[in-house]
Order: sequence, then structure tokens, then C-alpha cells
Amino acid sequence: MLVADGYLGHHDDPAIVDRLADANAHRVVLSDTDRRRSRVRTETDDGRDLGVVVARDLCDGDVLETEEGDLVVVELAPVEALVLDFTDADVGAIAALTLGHTLGNRHWDLAIRGSRALFPVADTYERMETIVADLLPDGVTVRSETVSPTTFDETGADHAHGHGRGDGDHPHGDEGYVHTHGDDGHVHTHEDGGHTYGHSHGDLSHVHPHSADGDET
Repeated sequence: MLVADGYLGHHDDPAIVDRLADANAHRVVLSDTDRRRSRVRTETDDGRDLGVVVARDLCDGDVLETEEGDLVVVELAPVEALVLDFTDADVGAIAALTLGHTLGNRHWDLAIRGSRALFPVADTYERMETIVADLLPDGVTVRSETVSPTTFDETGADHAHGHGRGDGDHPHGDEGYVHTHGDDGHVHTHEDGGHTYGHSHGDLSHVHPHSADGDET
């Protein structure tokens, strides 16, 4: 079995471009769940048994290295999103508060793209569409769209260098990212610190909260 335990960078990094040009790289497609796990057993696109042991979230085009020096290029399986388009809508304060309060209590992840709000489909698109149907102000349109799972990452982009868990570098773009967690039902936004990431020791998984300066607490 191939074991990819080294993270090299993104395939458009100059140093990585040169290495890929001289290599017959393996390719692997990961789900949104698997790309966040520190240990994954899967297959390459040509059927090779592959273990991925990297303690960071992975993005489209990330390049890993196996113990033998082989390169593995990561691709991400797309996810379905419910899209609310406010481009032609005239939304009053009460309607906005009602919509935000109701959807916030649903604990749906959210990404903002200009005048569009995107929510990953966790159940079925039809059920989510039914939930929002009676809440939408006039002019708001609803549709389904296939997007990269990184749409709902903290960077709000398909790729950001230095992304992931435990490297102390968490870049943020112009697009918003919101998620909910805990039992209090509140919506939490992340800025520069307070991240939590998971990694494993042997066969046991641990989660360590990190402060803004990267020290374990």
C-alpha cells in the first residue's frame, strides 16, 4: 500500500510544478469528510491502495508525497449547495432578521458570494428548499449548484496557501464564512484565532483547542 504522509504544497507552486513535470504522479479523489481526516485509507484513480496520513485539511490540487518519494495529487469530490440569490431582491430589516434567525437555528454552514448565500446540502435539496420557501422576501431566487467543498472553508476560496490544521497560518479572503457549533445554538464566526484541529497519536484520535498564537491550551 502507498502511504502519503508528506504535504508538499499546491500544484501551481513553482517548485511543485517542476517536480510534477518530471513525475508520473498518482491522483486521488477525496470526499469532504475524508479530506478533513488525518488518516484515510482509499484508492488512487488507477486502483492503487493508498493511505493518507496528513494532519491538515486538503484542497483541490494539493500535492502529497509517499514514503517512497511518489507524488499524489488531490482532487475533491464536489458537493451540492442550495443557493439564495438576493441580486434582484429588496430585503427589509424584519425579513432579514427572520430569515437569519430561522436558518441560524438550523445550524447550516454558510458561504457568502457577493449577493448570493450558499448552504451545503446536508439532507436533501428538496427539503431545504421547502424550509426556506415561506421565509424568502420577494425577489430572492433559489437554485441548486454544484460547488467545491472548500466553498465553506474559512478562506471561502478553492485554495489558499498555508491552509489547514496546526500550521498556525489561517488566511481569510473577502468572502464570509460562518458556522455553528456547540449546544448553545449560536452562530460563531472565526477571524484569526481560536481554531481547533484534530490529529492522531497511534490509534487514538485527539482534538486540541489552539489559541490565536498557535499554542495548545
